[in-house]
Amino acid sequence: QASRLAELPYSSFDNDEDDDTAEQDPGVWYPGPPKLSPFSHCVRYLAFLWNLLFLLLGLLTLAVGVWGLLAKSPLPGGVSLSSDPMLLFVLAGLGASAVSLAGCLGAFRASPCLLRFFLGAVLAFGGLEVLGGLLLLLARRRLQDVLQDLLLLCLLRYQEDPDLQFLVDELQRSLQCCGLESYHDWESNPYFNCSAPGAQACGVPASCCQEPLQNGSVPNIQCGFGVLGLGAAAAGAVVHTGGCGAALGAWLRGQAGAIAAAATVLLLLEAVGALMALRVLRDV
Repeated sequence: QASRLAELPYSSFDNDEDDDTAEQDPGVWYPGPPKLSPFSHCVRYLAFLWNLLFLLLGLLTLAVGVWGLLAKSPLPGGVSLSSDPMLLFVLAGLGASAVSLAGCLGAFRASPCLLRFFLGAVLAFGGLEVLGGLLLLLARRRLQDVLQDLLLLCLLRYQEDPDLQFLVDELQRSLQCCGLESYHDWESNPYFNCSAPGAQACGVPASCCQEPLQNGSVPNIQCGFGVLGLGAAAAGAVVHTGGCGAALGAWLRGQAGAIAAAATVLLLLEAVGALMALRVLRDV
């Protein structure tokens, strides 16, 4: 019987023993990953902290947008959620939070999938920013027309949306202007038209006034009442008669250098985050 067993072909039990030996010593067939250098560890921690900072900023932006939407609940009649300015904060916060969270988890868990998603999103955002900047340079005249149309829309919906009312008031106070081309543009608003009922008829908002504070401290919300019924000289003594369209265009031209510098800094920040993610991905 022993001689017959010796003559039998190689059995599968021998293969099992060899497999067990290979499983007991996997380093022979599957060498372990290389040990990361201190620099790689440092880059990984910096990538995590970098994305954590932008995650917090994104969540803060999202919270501001949600708070702005809930503060106006229920929404005024005729104002749809899709046209609410605070929706921009919500969308920006969601986008920044999602991308930054992917970068955080990708660096923390060394996940190639999340790191690739983060890199793709950063490259997409950077490309859109560069494309938007080029379009603004090529269509500066068209941009001015778009801004004027937006200002006119804000004037028409001044009393219907608290956010637009706040933006228009801040714009008129800071630039010392009134209306789009002149203070007479407020006649197109149904609440300030001279034929409208109420105390605001034939008037302008208090943000148009040259002295919106009474006695230097108390806001005078009635300082613009009846201004549209006055002559140009009398109205000029009470409110700013120049329009905000030209003033806003001049301000934007004066701030072109600061806007370009801010856009460049943003692109550099995104590039630094992408480079760190690439380093972590290469080490993974």
